[in-house]
Amino acid sequence: MSSPFSAGKLVIANWKMHGSVTQVRAALSVLSQDSACNQSHIMIALPTPYLLLANEWQQQQQAGWQIAAQDVSSFAEDGAFTGEVSARMLADVGCRAVLVGHSERRQYFAEGQQVLSKKLKALAQHHLLPILCVGESFAQREAGLAWQTVEQQLDEVMPLLKELPQVVVAYEPVWAIGTGKVASLADVEEMHTQLQKKLLHSLPACATMRVLYGGSVKADNAEAILALPQVDGVLVGGASLDLGQFKKICQASEKR
Repeated sequence: MSSPFSAGKLVIANWKMHGSVTQVRAALSVLSQDSACNQSHIMIALPTPYLLLANEWQQQQQAGWQIAAQDVSSFAEDGAFTGEVSARMLADVGCRAVLVGHSERRQYFAEGQQVLSKKLKALAQHHLLPILCVGESFAQREAGLAWQTVEQQLDEVMPLLKELPQVVVAYEPVWAIGTGKVASLADVEEMHTQLQKKLLHSLPACATMRVLYGGSVKADNAEAILALPQVDGVLVGGASLDLGQFKKICQASEKR
């Protein structure tokens, strides 16, 4: 699995269930014309219906940004699974990476260890880079269980992570996703330090790793977050739909 990213801190936009053909075309045009956004360390996670459109645009314009999917089927092989989208299909339409384990998938679709393990296996089979999302709820943090929760989420899939040449983990405190609340820089630094120690201890020496922060990342806080040496990039939700904000976040990543 070759790295899809250039040097630099990653910026991954998660559009979630938003968009239209018109909006996607307009956004990709803007991103392709901005030097800070038109880089291989910038990735756009689009809704599935727009992935092929983005791939065709990227090829025609020779754009530098990369394409990601927001989810993948847990069924590794194509078959009679109506509504599912396989890892092979995502690779076929130009995806380089896929979000897995996002808190919204865990919460609304009850995705746990078994489903995540199947998805990670499918992605590895088709040489797609998983971006594993982990994070704790507000109640878990208040109870002093933040790290215990995140470590457990890692341990559940660590045997599969050990088999990957590259590991990208996105720490997203659940209580900060879409709420406007942001973990303090001290909280981010502490959690990312623990994550890096855990991964360094658990993964083979030859593996590369990056730990991203997500959770109400916006233009006005991205630079401070990206300035932390323990933060290898950001996963951006709602602010990625505001192109003015997203361009500023991309510009902040260039400074690091």
